[in-house]
Amino acid sequence: MYVPYGILPAIVTPMTDDEKIHEENLRKQVRRFLKTRVHGLFCLGTNGEFYVLSKEEKIQVMKAVVQEVNGKLPVCAGVGCITTAETVELAQAAQEAGVHAVSVITPFFGQVSDAALINHYKAVASSVDIGVILYNIPARTGCNISRQVVEKLASVNNIVGIKDSSGNFDTILQYLEVTGRQFPVLSGNDSLILYTLMAGGTGGVAGTANLFPNKIADIYNLYKQQKIDEARRIQDGIRPIRDCLRLGNPNSVIKRAVNLLGWDVGPVRKPFEGDYQQWDPILTDILKKHYRDWD
Repeated sequence: MYVPYGILPAIVTPMTDDEKIHEENLRKQVRRFLKTRVHGLFCLGTNGEFYVLSKEEKIQVMKAVVQEVNGKLPVCAGVGCITTAETVELAQAAQEAGVHAVSVITPFFGQVSDAALINHYKAVASSVDIGVILYNIPARTGCNISRQVVEKLASVNNIVGIKDSSGNFDTILQYLEVTGRQFPVLSGNDSLILYTLMAGGTGGVAGTANLFPNKIADIYNLYKQQKIDEARRIQDGIRPIRDCLRLGNPNSVIKRAVNLLGWDVGPVRKPFEGDYQQWDPILTDILKKHYRDWD
């Protein structure tokens, strides 16, 4: 069973000007990543705008990515929905599409107890034969996966890891400590990738890898080669573009920057578009000043 490691770009979902899935440009992005040093692909995450896509569109994205990858890289897909039944249904569709693992964000909007959260994840895990990756992003969902929940779920056979996007490094440390560093922990915050690896984690799901896939992948590759100073230079080097995420909805900023680099991935779905007249000069200047030689 696939166990997540390394750098997985949280790939954006290309759209046409009228906000429909642009499947050919999605496939172009996949072909682009296949020529890089990344270790897998992660579709339908936050950067993939899962929250504005229908079930049918999500299945379309999964199928296109799996078909284009054609076994050359592992594929993870976000399937988390508000209800357990919807999540199970989409997880089963992901398995049928051929993904290697599903990422399951916590239910959102309504309050969920730890016991209910454990039951939710166990139900999803028991419904499929592929890996299940827990996804913690409490700022977006209002639901935090506690270390106690991780401790209980880490022993479920096909729950194969957790992606933490809380931005709180202590949360990552707690997950590692409570599982004896035997359970894969990936950083969903690009600023913490190297430090997660140094603490015993296995990698990161990175939005900035849409921009600089080789460089971000090399944080992991150089770490594994024990070239820590070189890995740290890249890790520190993403600070200017990370600071730009404050301009607006962070994944909208990333998608706009991908466009400015010359890759046609189209708009984000409204109402999550940005003030591009303000963003573009700032992003263009940052990309030219700091990343001229990246990728």
